[in-house]
Amino acid sequence: MRFENKVAIVTGAAQGIGEAYAKALAAEGASVVVADLNEDSGKQVVAAIEEAGGTAMFVRTDVSDAAWRTRWLRPRWRRTGGSTAW
Repeated sequence: MRFENKVAIVTGAAQGIGEAYAKALAAEGASVVVADLNEDSGKQVVAAIEEAGGTAMFVRTDVSDAAWRTRWLRPRWRRTGGSTAW
């Protein structure tokens, strides 16, 4: 699995191409953060990933909010050592 032991944060992951990326990354072993404004759809994507044997969590996200990047993304980025799947 190409992304085993990696965390992938996928914004816009509740539908469309973001959903497809989230599922594909999970299928390749990544632990996926499904980041989106749409909580209901995002949680459905998490459930689908988990049902397929993957690991995922939902985070309600507004990427247009600069404070979100400071408040949420940066601390997690630092904790993972800046390791990414992209």
